[in-house]
Amino acid sequence: MSQNQRSDARSNRERVLAAARETFADAGLDAPMREIARRAGIGVATLYRHFPSRTELITAVLAERVEACNQQVRAALDDPDPWRALAGTILTFADRQIHDRALNEALLGSGDAFPKERQEHSEALNILVSRARSAGVLREGVDADDVRAGLLALASLHRLPAPGGARIIGKLAALVLAGLRAPAVPA
Repeated sequence: MSQNQRSDARSNRERVLAAARETFADAGLDAPMREIARRAGIGVATLYRHFPSRTELITAVLAERVEACNQQVRAALDDPDPWRALAGTILTFADRQIHDRALNEALLGSGDAFPKERQEHSEALNILVSRARSAGVLREGVDADDVRAGLLALASLHRLPAPGGARIIGKLAALVLAGLRAPAVPA
């Protein structure tokens, strides 16, 4: 393979990754591969030469952002304030729903990409909820499934147009937090 061919292959791969980032952000992880190829200005066969499966493409597109999310989860687990850790995790999820929907889909969904990370994040959420419950900052009876229901409610708003969608997602996140938090104890 000549230097020119390798350069073209690298260029095609980078165009595919850029087009996939844009397409997944606009349409979610189920966006048609042909749409990604069209946006990259290449044929579908060329796309599949670089990424033989949707999972490989999703993994390549989201790997760095998943690692950043992993770091956020570890920071929440290290936070000594149970409410701040849980609330921050929910607010970060809401912000990603506005700005990085594909990442939320990959980590909340059931696809083939990032199964280990999904499991680790699920376990971390269980720990965060348990800590918050032990500290008495959650309403009586609230459990991790209730928090997951709140996250799913936030994720369901993915089709709302900007900028109104961001406002509605922010309001729903505040409502989820208000619904989870124990009422203030009178002094």
